[in-house]
Amino acid sequence: MFSVRAASRTLSRQVQRAATRQQKRNLSIHEYQSADLIRQYGLPVPKGAVAHSAEEALKVAEEIGSEDLVIKAQVLAGGRGKGHFDNGLKGGVKIVNSPKEAAMFAEQMIGAKLITKQTGAAGKPCSSVYIVERKYLRKEYYLAMTMDRSVQGPMIIGSSEGGMSIEDVAKENPSAIITMPVDIKVGLTDAMADELATKMGFPEVCRAEAAKTFKTLYQIFIEKDATQIEINPLAETQDHRVMCMDAKFGFDDNADFRQSQVFELRDKTQEDPDEVVASEVGLNFIKLDGSIGCLVNGAGLAMATMDIIKLNGGEPANFLDVGGSANAQAIAQAFGLITKDPKVTAIFVNIFGGIVRCDHIAQGLISVVKDMNLTIPIVVRLQGTKQQEAQKLIQESGMKLFPEDELDAAAQKVCNLSKIVKQARDIDVGISFELPL
Repeated sequence: MFSVRAASRTLSRQVQRAATRQQKRNLSIHEYQSADLIRQYGLPVPKGAVAHSAEEALKVAEEIGSEDLVIKAQVLAGGRGKGHFDNGLKGGVKIVNSPKEAAMFAEQMIGAKLITKQTGAAGKPCSSVYIVERKYLRKEYYLAMTMDRSVQGPMIIGSSEGGMSIEDVAKENPSAIITMPVDIKVGLTDAMADELATKMGFPEVCRAEAAKTFKTLYQIFIEKDATQIEINPLAETQDHRVMCMDAKFGFDDNADFRQSQVFELRDKTQEDPDEVVASEVGLNFIKLDGSIGCLVNGAGLAMATMDIIKLNGGEPANFLDVGGSANAQAIAQAFGLITKDPKVTAIFVNIFGGIVRCDHIAQGLISVVKDMNLTIPIVVRLQGTKQQEAQKLIQESGMKLFPEDELDAAAQKVCNLSKIVKQARDIDVGISFELPL
């Protein structure tokens, strides 16, 4: 029992973190877009531009005017250099020695999916490449800015060991990482920027420029409502200039009303298509790995529902919060998302009718199930206003809807039905249910 409860708590924490990400949906933008933003604030970055085809890549490489170039697949995932494409090409970052070679790699990268340790086996589509001049560096550093709840404000993270995973640095040499909290009311002062540059090990010849770079990046962080800025590496060049060699930016979705130019950069091809559809219609939806679809109103109830499914031996297929409306349209959209997953063997509808009436929800549910001709079993628990009327409507509907009052009983039933359907599918046998069950 302890191990099951521990697993349940783990699931709840995982889903809570996922739900937070889903609800806030902190926007990430591509490296070339981040570089363009840095350029707008006057900080040096390698000369380069984006290309969406092999022909554009050839033109961009020729305009850079160098035979020493780097081409980078534009995919919103870390570990691109060590990744591989679904067409067999190894590595999403390549050093090239001519515009023709840049065009050759662009031809192979664009239109393929890049698979990295962060994308999972499915990978992410590459629709463009970023071609830049190659720089030979004296020293690579790491710099990041983020919001830290523990200090209730911005936190700057720096390290003298850049150009590698900061997680690896933290594991192998944690003393090389420097953290500096910033009072958001005061901002990053000259003294703090100088102190950070000194602690990170910038030589005196470029220490002032490093401090200026920190202050400018902090200005971007605040003015653009960023949740994350990561420069890896932040480098000292051979002529002692400080340059942002690679950049990753994230922005607070709650600020989209005043950051319209930033949010126009959103690349929906990098997101799960079903989650994009869900966000556009106001549903909080996150795919999971189980077989029991969940349709719930309220994030807290949704997590409790998944916990009790887990306790009864099942696995939730999704987190889905339809919000406060739970009307027929929302239910139809939710069922559409759930039933697209071929792993789903049963659905658990758990709605609390507070502001909305249970009988109205039941009417919408019956209509949607009838219109969609759903054949998998659906266990329905409606609690709240007009719940008895709702149960009567469901019982008299003739649809394969199984009403339950108690949460534990409902969870047991949906888990049992899911197992039956899965066993039937495993041996390729059709199955149907008759009421009462």
